[in-house]
Amino acid sequence: MRFLTYVFVFFSFSMLAQEKNLKQYTVDVSYFYGSILPHHTNILHLIKGHPEGAIISFNRKTFGSKKWEAWYNYPDYGLSFQAQNNKNPELGNLYGLYGHFNFYFLSRRLQLRVAQGIAYNSNPYDRETNYRNLAYGARYMPSTYFLINYHKPNIWKGFGVQAGVNFVHHSNANLKSPNTSTNTIALNLGVNYELSDSDSVAYIKHEKEKFTEPIRYNLVFRSGVNESDLVESGQYPFYVASAYIDKRINRKSALQLGADVFWMMYLKEFIRYQAIAYYELNYDANADYRRVGVFAGHELFIDKLAVDTQIGYYVYDPSNKFGSIYQRLGAKYYLTKNVSAGVSLKTHVSRAEALEFSLGLRL
Repeated sequence: MRFLTYVFVFFSFSMLAQEKNLKQYTVDVSYFYGSILPHHTNILHLIKGHPEGAIISFNRKTFGSKKWEAWYNYPDYGLSFQAQNNKNPELGNLYGLYGHFNFYFLSRRLQLRVAQGIAYNSNPYDRETNYRNLAYGARYMPSTYFLINYHKPNIWKGFGVQAGVNFVHHSNANLKSPNTSTNTIALNLGVNYELSDSDSVAYIKHEKEKFTEPIRYNLVFRSGVNESDLVESGQYPFYVASAYIDKRINRKSALQLGADVFWMMYLKEFIRYQAIAYYELNYDANADYRRVGVFAGHELFIDKLAVDTQIGYYVYDPSNKFGSIYQRLGAKYYLTKNVSAGVSLKTHVSRAEALEFSLGLRL
């Protein structure tokens, strides 16, 4: 998921540069201690201890100077750095930079953070020096983390406390094999500090507005490179053409319905390999590598940023490598009212297939 990565980080930087007249910032530092979940038998030999680490965050508070801020109960946005000791030299340690949003509930005592970024692994797979690390095939990889905290700010002279649970996912997104990935769940405890006094800044409320918009037509082109699950089989380009309609149901959300056509060049090579390597299973070496799917989805609008979640069904898939159902999670940034650029992760349940870079047109 270098997926949402560039969009989230770019969006965080661009937003931090705005509204210079309202400089309301906070920083927080948390220690975490947890476990790597044994989601796949290929990584069981790599789980040797309880990972621990720290998250350092810089946040910009919002007060409703823009309407979207009030719609989402005045979230924070910012940048965070995470260091994780995996307690296994073969698995290596992880260091990540993320763009994030903090959303608040229950009188702003419950904090939900959604973060996307890029992580660095200190010891990725190498066929000669580290062949046991089947989790990470690349030194740099996309990463996502979620954090749910009890959040109590400004208890004493700007200092506050926070505690909760965080979940972090590290994966190559099939850019390079191996790509078994890891999921870490941990408890965290930390402190936060307000860099400026926000008591004098009142939250700006906005009256609810009726919102209507006709059905819109969308065209999206996606591309990138990926590799099959066969280690060192080589990276190949892929191309995806998508067309769909969407209907805004309110200021925040739109429903989608459309179709995808996939040209996955790695799959063309994998079909040929499979037929030769497993000839006794009678695989068809001439099976079509192209696929066609239909999907339904949802788009969540956060100012110029939008998050897509889609679930699809292959109506044409001769290779039948992953089954009939696929999913897509992505983020895009609207460069203009009608033109967007983004990144998305295409998966089959827990199996990532492609990190898609996209350019879209909404008519």
